[in-house]
Amino acid sequence: MWLPIPPDEIDGLPEGLNYLFWDGGDDGGQEFPADPADCVFYVVPYMKPAALGTRPMPRMRAVRVVQTLSAGTDHVEAGLKDLPAGVRLCNARGVHEASTAELTLTLVLASLRGIPDFVRAQDRGEWQGGFRPALADKTVLIVGYGSIGAAIEDRLAPFELARVARVARSGRTTARGPVHPLTDLPSLLPEADVVVLSTPLTEATRGLVNADFLARMKDGALLVNVARGAVVDTKALLAEVESGRLTAALDVTDPEPLPPGHPLWHAPGVLISPHVGGPTSAFLPRAKRLLTGQLHRFVNQEPLANVVLTTGASGV
Repeated sequence: MWLPIPPDEIDGLPEGLNYLFWDGGDDGGQEFPADPADCVFYVVPYMKPAALGTRPMPRMRAVRVVQTLSAGTDHVEAGLKDLPAGVRLCNARGVHEASTAELTLTLVLASLRGIPDFVRAQDRGEWQGGFRPALADKTVLIVGYGSIGAAIEDRLAPFELARVARVARSGRTTARGPVHPLTDLPSLLPEADVVVLSTPLTEATRGLVNADFLARMKDGALLVNVARGAVVDTKALLAEVESGRLTAALDVTDPEPLPPGHPLWHAPGVLISPHVGGPTSAFLPRAKRLLTGQLHRFVNQEPLANVVLTTGASGV
C-alpha cells in the first residue's frame, strides 16, 4: 500500500498490511519505496506534477486501486492505459468540498467588493471609498453541480441572492430546485451576475467556456473558475476582460502555473489565486478519514467509495 502521508500519522488503518510512504519528494525525483510491481493500492501523491503521479503506473502490474487525493482525476488518466484491467480509479469526493467552497465565496466577495483595489491602495497609503457591487440580490449560476457545487450553494445561502441556477452534465431535481443539463446554458447565461465553474475537466467540458459562452454572459458579469484551467478558453477570456465587459476570479488557469509575463496577470478586473482551493487545514483530517475508510473497505472486500471508472470497462 503506497501512501503519500506517513502511515504512522494516520489513525485506524487496517492492521497486517504493508504500508509504504511515497509522496514523490520535493523535487519529484524521489526513488520509489519498493518495486511498483508489488503495489496493490496506490494513493497518488498530492499537489505534485501529473508526470510524477503516473511515473510508477506502467510497472504496477498487481495494482487494484488507484486513489487520488484530489477531486479531479484528469492528472492521472494518462497513466490508466498502462494498468491491467479491473483497476478502480477513485477520487477524493468529501475531502475538498469545504475548502473549495470557502475559496469560491472568498473570490466572489473579494472581486465584487474590490478587495484587490483596497490592498493596492493600502500599499500606496491611499483612502479609496465609493460604491461597489454587493452579492445580495444577484443571480449566481453554478456550472458543475456535484458535491463541490452543492457545497458552494450551501455557503451562498445566507447572502440574500435573487436566484441560484444549477447546471450539470445531465438534468435532475434536488431538494433545492432543478439542476439543468449543459444544453440549457445558452438560456441561463444571460441572466447570471456571477458564473461559478466547478465542473470536472472532461472531453465534454474542455474549452466549454469559449467565446460563444462568454458572449452570452451579461455585461459586467463575474466569471469564477475553481474547476480546471482548461475548462476556459484563455484567449477568449482575455478578449472579454481586456475590453472591460466581464471580470474574472481564477483559482486555476490555462496554462498552469501561469508563467511570468502572461497577460492574465495584469488583465483588468482579474483576480488570480494559485490553485489553492484544496490545500488548507481542512485537507489532512478529511484525507486521512478517506484513506482509512477506503482501506477498510478494500480489506473487507466491500464496495469502494468514489469509484470514477474501472480500467478495461467501456474502452478505458
